[in-house]
Amino acid sequence: MFDALAESLESAWKKLRGQDKIRESNIQDALQEVRRALLAADVNLQVVKDFVTEVEKQALGADVIAGVKPDQQFIKIVYDELVKVMGDTNVPLAQAETSPTVILMAGLQGTGKTTATAKLALHLAKENRKTLLVATDVYRPAAVDQLVTLGQQIKIPVFEMGTDANPVEIARQGLAKAKEMGVDTVIIDTAGRLQIDGNMMAELAQIKETVQPHETLLVVDAMTGQEAANLTRTFHEQIGITGAILTKLDGDTRGGAALSVRQISGQPIKFVGVGEKVEALQPFYPERMAQRILGMGDVLTLVEKAQEEIDIADAAKMQEKILKAQFDFSDFLKQMRLMKNMGSLGGLLKMIPGMGKLSGEQLQKGESELKKAEAIISSMTKEERQNPDLLTGSPSRRRRIAKGSGHSDSQVTELVGKFMQMRSMMQKMGQGEMPEMFGGMGGMNRPAQPGWRGYTGAPGKTKKKKDKKKKGFGTL
Repeated sequence: MFDALAESLESAWKKLRGQDKIRESNIQDALQEVRRALLAADVNLQVVKDFVTEVEKQALGADVIAGVKPDQQFIKIVYDELVKVMGDTNVPLAQAETSPTVILMAGLQGTGKTTATAKLALHLAKENRKTLLVATDVYRPAAVDQLVTLGQQIKIPVFEMGTDANPVEIARQGLAKAKEMGVDTVIIDTAGRLQIDGNMMAELAQIKETVQPHETLLVVDAMTGQEAANLTRTFHEQIGITGAILTKLDGDTRGGAALSVRQISGQPIKFVGVGEKVEALQPFYPERMAQRILGMGDVLTLVEKAQEEIDIADAAKMQEKILKAQFDFSDFLKQMRLMKNMGSLGGLLKMIPGMGKLSGEQLQKGESELKKAEAIISSMTKEERQNPDLLTGSPSRRRRIAKGSGHSDSQVTELVGKFMQMRSMMQKMGQGEMPEMFGGMGGMNRPAQPGWRGYTGAPGKTKKKKDKKKKGFGTL
């Protein structure tokens, strides 16, 4: 996500390195690089023009700050403008004074609208809000079945009347059912089309008039670039929307949608989809997105992910074991699987400041190393996992584990050796900071240039892959 944009913007900072201060004479090349980067990211042309003009104005009018280099000052100005363009701050969902809150989902086919509906329901469930999903898309084959299946997966009820009923009537009865059930929120999944047409808009307007939603969210595909912003504006002009959900931000998106939607449509981005899994929906924070674009990471989102998955009491016990050098392979395997629940390796590492430049090849090597480690540990007996010392002096045990895991004796020996080193290092850290426990293999994952060292100690090896946890919900 935004890799190409971040790379292009970095060349802009380089234009100002070695300068003593920002001047009109030396800023033009940097501004030209910013302009090129935004256009290449498929940001709307008018947004680009306004953005560059404002950056230039702020840069030339900025006071010289002692100890801050011109390129650093310029980065801060670009960061502030990125945040401003994307909306300054997160805009939360509206919540009705009298339940239920009604959310109407709209969008074209192929944007992931039905999946986004289920993702939003799961997000609200994590906030202890009870939700009912309503399936009104009677046109797309299996659309109703898809929502019912997703509802069962996340254990959230779905109201549907089949494919022969009128969508407006389904929406009306679905809302009545929600009131009868006493749920907090009802989310109505409407029909999409391959393109905007009069019939679709008329039906959507009729449903909106019938249910009087508190939120009308347009689901748009981030990979369509600035066209996503134009689509948002069209829907807002014809139907009236309160915000957008950008999907597929984990794909090969160039960033134009995120940087154009608010400015062109006037409506905020409220959520972003960052994966195919039902858990892969995040509230949109302009400042966090700007940090990712500029390679600063996104520590707050990373912490929030961790808080969802990590039990505080369990973490305290783990810390005590580490400090006493009692951390074993069972604990390590548990940490690996816990981190998998938080998301993909690439997605998590790019939230860590300085890790955004890791290449796909480096991430792939890191994932491979972690899969190898998991296979080896899984081939150990319970006794061996709990007492790693048994493996240090027993070649026969290591040979058996190697055979069972499909790896070589030397790979097993290497993993055991590095684990023992890590455990010793963690004990020495005492009550201090322990960043590597979170990452897996302790000292073996120290930052290096250009990447991190992984299990083999070779440049570029990284930490482990994580797959998000599924929580699930049912149907009526």
